[in-house]
Amino acid sequence: MQQKVFHVLEFEKVKEQLVKHASSSLGKEKAKALIPSSHYEEVITAQEETDEAAKVLRLKGNAPLGGLVDVRATVKRAKIGGLLSASELIEVAGTLYAGRNMKRFIEKMVEEDIELHHLPELAEKIVLLIDLEKNISQCIDDNGYVLDSASDTLKGIRQQLRTTEARVRDKLESMIRSSSATKMLSDAIITIRNDRFVLPVKQEYRGSYGGIVHDQSSSGATLFIEPQVIVDLNNILQQAKVKEKVEIERILRLLSEEVAENSQDILQNVYCLAEMDFMFTKARYAKQIKGIKPAVNNTGVVRMFKARHPLLPEDEVVPNDIELGTDFTTIVITGPNTGGKTVALKTLGLCTLMAQAGLQIPVLDGSEIAVFDAVYADIGDEQSIEQSLSTFSSHMVNIVDILDKVDEKSLVLFDELGAGTDPQEGAALAISILDEVYNRGARVVATTHYPELKAYGYNRTGVINASVEFDITTLSPTYKLLIGVPGRSNAFEISKRLGLQEHVINMARAQMSDERNEVDTMIASLETSKKSAEHEMIEAEKIRKEAEQLHYELQQQIIEFNQERDALYEKAERKAEEKVEEARQEAEKIIHELRKLRKDHNAQVKEHELIDARKRLEDAIPAFEKSKKVEKKEPAKQSFLPGDEVKVISFDQKGHLIEKVSENEWQVQMGIMKMKVKEKDLQYIKRPKQEVHERPLATVKGKDYHVSLELDLRGERFENALLKVEKYLDDAVLAGYPRVSIIHGKGTGALRTGVKELLKSHRSVKNTRFGEAGEGGSGVTIVELK
Repeated sequence: MQQKVFHVLEFEKVKEQLVKHASSSLGKEKAKALIPSSHYEEVITAQEETDEAAKVLRLKGNAPLGGLVDVRATVKRAKIGGLLSASELIEVAGTLYAGRNMKRFIEKMVEEDIELHHLPELAEKIVLLIDLEKNISQCIDDNGYVLDSASDTLKGIRQQLRTTEARVRDKLESMIRSSSATKMLSDAIITIRNDRFVLPVKQEYRGSYGGIVHDQSSSGATLFIEPQVIVDLNNILQQAKVKEKVEIERILRLLSEEVAENSQDILQNVYCLAEMDFMFTKARYAKQIKGIKPAVNNTGVVRMFKARHPLLPEDEVVPNDIELGTDFTTIVITGPNTGGKTVALKTLGLCTLMAQAGLQIPVLDGSEIAVFDAVYADIGDEQSIEQSLSTFSSHMVNIVDILDKVDEKSLVLFDELGAGTDPQEGAALAISILDEVYNRGARVVATTHYPELKAYGYNRTGVINASVEFDITTLSPTYKLLIGVPGRSNAFEISKRLGLQEHVINMARAQMSDERNEVDTMIASLETSKKSAEHEMIEAEKIRKEAEQLHYELQQQIIEFNQERDALYEKAERKAEEKVEEARQEAEKIIHELRKLRKDHNAQVKEHELIDARKRLEDAIPAFEKSKKVEKKEPAKQSFLPGDEVKVISFDQKGHLIEKVSENEWQVQMGIMKMKVKEKDLQYIKRPKQEVHERPLATVKGKDYHVSLELDLRGERFENALLKVEKYLDDAVLAGYPRVSIIHGKGTGALRTGVKELLKSHRSVKNTRFGEAGEGGSGVTIVELK
């Protein structure tokens, strides 16, 4: 990848935003050094790492990286025998704490069955150095002060220091409080000079205190004198401070040696934590731009749905669908300036660089990015006065360089190809350059003003025209990319709306060739047809989804009916078994009593006793309540005709006959569902009047309809999708549904995994599974509610 391309496509600005999300200087260093990879496996791994960190942030909110500092230089200095300062040792302890905290955090997530791969691998490499961390923390506080508890010797020295200092202050305080002090001292305070306690004495009274003069004021009127009576005590104090310094150095030396002994493990911890920090840096940036993990391929196929330029505000940029590498490998975008052509070009290039650098991109789920060996871009006016290059020359220098290197694994972006020279020659050059790059197999997107290039897409396979939509009524671009429709200048329409006289416009039209007018008319017709087709497609898709939903709900109701019926059967069987068991026990009791009677009366059992026992046995036979059967009326013999309204007896549903499929079987339309039904299962209702109705069947939801049995998340952004799932589950529980379906599609699997994780911890979810083959497979999750 060329550094120049990073500048042209503003990849460096993306890195500047990325750096702001790092938790430590280690993460910032890696973010600043980030470059896209051209190796497919590396890109896959980098995307997985970012997505894994984003998953942790979604579930836990943050990662505990507090205390992490770049201590590599410090550890290396200790390794060669250097003495570390107290503050440097505290930084080492903080980094050890960060490693221990992060390791425990990741291990806990694994214990919770959260599916992670890369983070646990890094956490496993972190070495716990609890003893070293504890030793440093016990000797040095958070501010870098060596504590008294660091050693008994230091504790004794500091006790001596405090005692001696107290004696010095007492003596000086007594001097200050004396009657003569007011006259002889400039100020009644104790101060320090040359690390020794002194008094501020007036010049004329210097002989009154004796001792040593350490300093004087700028005017010379005051001398800072160490009185003779405290010289010895100050000497003792200085000796104690020297001993303290030596003892502190000894303690720091021991701790430095311990750091040196564990230097390899500490550096390994720093490496692992730096990788983790960088992963979470990318994940936080992805959250900021609402990015997702795209699918990655090495076949040159690009599919980006609702792609946004990551550096433009979300509420200002118009999302566009960009597809390249399947039916066509070259896109030529034509149209006027300020329409958004260059933004579309940069969006494709920058999103490609970001994806190859392991960053998530602002597109919809299901988007796909190709890994290219190189991305080349000729964008903007690079005129150089110093090099005496015109706009055309500067572009051509860049294009020559691109043509020297481009191959089938390249993405090439040309902005205003052939501009800056004679229009005819520029158009001819543009076509020739496009042919050359196209023939080498590269993926190409080019913008141009030249009308000659509008025919380029029609004359070559694998090439398609595109334009940016322009609203004539508002005289402004909509910035929406229209693939398959070439652009037109709209100069006449704009001039007319701005007030240019009609006859002037007509004269201008007369100057144009018939062929050019026909092309403009054709383009206008294409734009209108495309808009109409898109609108009709949206409406058709909406109707199709509603039909699928109704069909699915009906299937679910039938399934639930069958399950409820089976449950009632099971309940009835259990009740019957209980009654039979009661009867058996009663019979056993009666037989036991008969045997007892026979034994007690020597087998002389009277007739009335036997009759009574038999009566009890008969009473023991369980009596079951007979369910009231609805007498089925035999339907009157009626010859059926297509279109008849009938009732399907087994389903208790009304429908219409479509056609007879066999001797005794009809195809019946029940709502949106068609099925074959035996003629004996049909009951004639009525025959419609012979009128022709050409209206499509409307899908009408019942008045009691509140909550659907399924939630379709396809096309939703990740964060919005999870919010919808939570609200939908609450609504489904309130509606009393035993189970619902969530359609998330297959795509990259990011949405499916996110939904699965949310369901795993939701309070209302009893069980989940993927759909069967007839239910949508792994693109659907069936949720059993509590």
